[in-house]
Amino acid sequence: MEETKSNTKEIEKLFAAGAHLGHKKNRLHPKARKYLYRMVNGVAVIDLTKTVVQIHAVKEFLKQANKEGKSLLVVGTKRVVSQYIQELCKENSIPHITTKWMPGLLTNFETLSKNIKKMNDLAIEKENGSWDQFVKHERMKLSKELGRLNRLYSGIAQMKKKPDIIFIVDIKREKNALKEAHQNGLPVVAITDTNTNPDTVTYPVVANDDSPTSAQYVIKEMLSAYLSEKKVDVKAPEEKKVEEKKVEEKKTEEKKPEAKKTKKTPAKKE
Repeated sequence: MEETKSNTKEIEKLFAAGAHLGHKKNRLHPKARKYLYRMVNGVAVIDLTKTVVQIHAVKEFLKQANKEGKSLLVVGTKRVVSQYIQELCKENSIPHITTKWMPGLLTNFETLSKNIKKMNDLAIEKENGSWDQFVKHERMKLSKELGRLNRLYSGIAQMKKKPDIIFIVDIKREKNALKEAHQNGLPVVAITDTNTNPDTVTYPVVANDDSPTSAQYVIKEMLSAYLSEKKVDVKAPEEKKVEEKKVEEKKTEEKKPEAKKTKKTPAKKE
């Protein structure tokens, strides 16, 4: 009974986030049909009861992976989620790629890891003043190179080895990441919309990945499950900002000196 109530609440949250809205009929992947509730005015409506079951399966898988010390790499470069993933993963020290998937990242990790080392070395040299020995145009050249490397590798700066699990948002856009994960035998967790084949993913979550609210809701649920054993704050960045603002306002209020009470002088009798 409790489980049914919990599922109903989750379905309501997913519905409110727009997770049920799929693609038009002409973009519907045949393998995604089994996850549909119905077609409405030529648009696929996803069966959220099945999505909830998938979310539960993924959360259990990620919780167990966490206990076993397995690493997770989150991949999402589409505009509606890239900033959200970057902030949330950075806050919780999770490797992530939000700008561009570098070809060969998994299959040639040893080679590409040299670029990561170069980026880290340049950042250290800039910080400790080693660049001061160079003339201005050489420092500018180094700065541009560091900026380029940061854009490509900053999210995986601390990644010393290949990840154990890949979490992808939109497998159609991130087809190269999916392909390399398959080549390396890595399990894939992914949000798969109705225009993709969910059977190509180890743990699919069929939901709208074009809506920011839908994608962000699923991402937060997944990462919360993965981080649950680490006892860290898995609130979304915007929620933290609101709470921090409230704390600051409260501190400011407490610091305000109390208004001095002034004695009222009795009015002179005429």
